[in-house]
Amino acid sequence: MNSRLGTTASSITRSALPTTVVWDPAMTAYNFGPGHPMAPQRLELTARLAESLGLFNHNHVAVEAPTVATDVELFSVHSRDYVEAVRRVSADPSAPEEERGLGTEDDPAFAGMHEASARLAGGSLLAAETILSGQAVRAVNFSGGMHHAARERASGFCVYNDVALAIQKLLDGGVQRVVSIDVDAHHGDGTQSIFWNDPRVMTISLHETGLTLFPGTGFANETGGPDAPGTAVNVALPAFTGDAAWLRAFHAVVPQLVGAFQPEVIVSQHGCDSHRDDPLTHLNLSVDGQREAASAVAGLAARYCDNRWIATGGGGYDVTGVVPRAWSHLIGMVTQRPVPLKTPVPEAWRSYVKETYGVWAPESMSDDVDVWWRSWEVGYNPADEVDRTVIATRKEIFPLYGLDPWFD
Repeated sequence: MNSRLGTTASSITRSALPTTVVWDPAMTAYNFGPGHPMAPQRLELTARLAESLGLFNHNHVAVEAPTVATDVELFSVHSRDYVEAVRRVSADPSAPEEERGLGTEDDPAFAGMHEASARLAGGSLLAAETILSGQAVRAVNFSGGMHHAARERASGFCVYNDVALAIQKLLDGGVQRVVSIDVDAHHGDGTQSIFWNDPRVMTISLHETGLTLFPGTGFANETGGPDAPGTAVNVALPAFTGDAAWLRAFHAVVPQLVGAFQPEVIVSQHGCDSHRDDPLTHLNLSVDGQREAASAVAGLAARYCDNRWIATGGGGYDVTGVVPRAWSHLIGMVTQRPVPLKTPVPEAWRSYVKETYGVWAPESMSDDVDVWWRSWEVGYNPADEVDRTVIATRKEIFPLYGLDPWFD
């Protein structure tokens, strides 16, 4: 265990790893207005469901409210000019700065934009601080995951990139290698761009191909800058990819590269817009499949990082039917209290959703599907579009780590 990272996981019983859950109702102030897909209600509903399931009530779990990130903290991944632009728009939303992505259709300007965005960023910074100090071994900020924000520009509903801020804080705190695993339906382009030429950070993104979905990037040949070849990893999955094929692709690429890179901490982004019911994307995952992905990341953190793992939220636009269930499963995985798939959704929570939003939420924490996936080791099918995607990524990246693109 690296001595820079506080208490060793080996000194803590596996069933009680200290965990920080970042949450405060003030985080719902990140609000682009009525009708915008990034509805803040999804955060409140997630927290309410997770609490109903008892996920906040364990002795090893601390629910902590974040502070608003300072300008100095934001400058670690964003430029001074950009932060000042966000402040200006925040103070006067009638004067957008569209060249910086502020006041656009995706990122409408609103009063208090800077404070609301910096509070989400502060959540992931808090998560990183608890890991560095040894206060926690794992942390989750389901309100975060703003992976499209770049150094100089807002994009795709994202103003400040809290994922990148958490990674940079870990690096500044002495961590030597971090792997970012992004399973949002959209490519994690902002995080990739910020660490494009940093050999200490590997960014892995599994997403719907940019041929059919924003931001139009994230192809296999995007592999990192001249000083960091092979540290950007992209699996651009065809539209309508379902659970089995998605999990096959994940397990054919991610574990091998995490093992080769040997990170000290994993930082993951769990946008749940890959769900079949999401209104903005074209992937066909279930809540069960998304839970399986979170479980796989948890396993990698346990195997390679002494359990050190920071998980964030991200996209997800089925506000009542998908997001709260998917992220409650994520919280369960991070806290080592997984919610069994057959668990009924608490009736009191369903009644609240009905009374507040006029719709009945699902009755089960499962979509009742089979998530069995076929291992890569049994062979690949060159006629299968997902297998061709996997091969494209493995051919670009695996040889750089001494791995065979066909067999490892």
